[in-house]
Amino acid sequence: MARTALVTGGTRGIGRAISQRLKEEGFEVAANFGGNEEKARQFTEETGIRSYKFNVGDFEAVGEGLKQIESEIGPVDVVVNNAGITRDAPFHKMGPEQWQEVIDVDLSSAFNVTRQVWEGMRERGFGRVVNISSINGQKGQFGQVNYSAAKAGLIGFTKALAQEGAKKGITVNCVAPGYVDTDMVAAVPENVLEGIISSIPVGRLGKAEEIADAVAWLSGERCGFVTGATIPVNGAQYIAG
Repeated sequence: MARTALVTGGTRGIGRAISQRLKEEGFEVAANFGGNEEKARQFTEETGIRSYKFNVGDFEAVGEGLKQIESEIGPVDVVVNNAGITRDAPFHKMGPEQWQEVIDVDLSSAFNVTRQVWEGMRERGFGRVVNISSINGQKGQFGQVNYSAAKAGLIGFTKALAQEGAKKGITVNCVAPGYVDTDMVAAVPENVLEGIISSIPVGRLGKAEEIADAVAWLSGERCGFVTGATIPVNGAQYIAG
């Protein structure tokens, strides 16, 4: 019987690539989305992957979404905490709404989702949690105090939770992408984007499929001895010591 994987923010960009890659690996995939119903409907039509709308920043909404997924597909064995937003501003201009919205979606969502599937994973003796952080959660970024804090928090979340899941067959790992060729990056002004690419030693943006490959490996049956790790996929733009 195929294992069930939930990908938050799973219908667009990196999340879409992850959802499709996991389907190719034989998982039954549920792709969460938060807003754009037309894009989600198009995604489901094109991929055959079911999509589920709920706010990952809201614990109760996540619970309702998970009930639907488990009734229609089955208990969640793999969680990919990919949902993320940006609300960029220099810190001296950042308001509490910009701070809290990013923290809720980019960090608290990992608790909201993982906490509600964790006991089932423990009971079944198997689970895979993959958290999508960012190069900017490792090195920081001007104008992204909120985003960098949230993504750095995911790394700490990963390290601590990995120790709790280890004896129950649950691995918890983190993938930290660099700059990837998605709609979000495409919106960056051309002169800024040129500067970003020039700082990447491999000389190009990453591809969403390259992030998905790392996630698929960490989600697999044979990856049980890798846990608590943060894997950078950034073209050597930042190498953590």
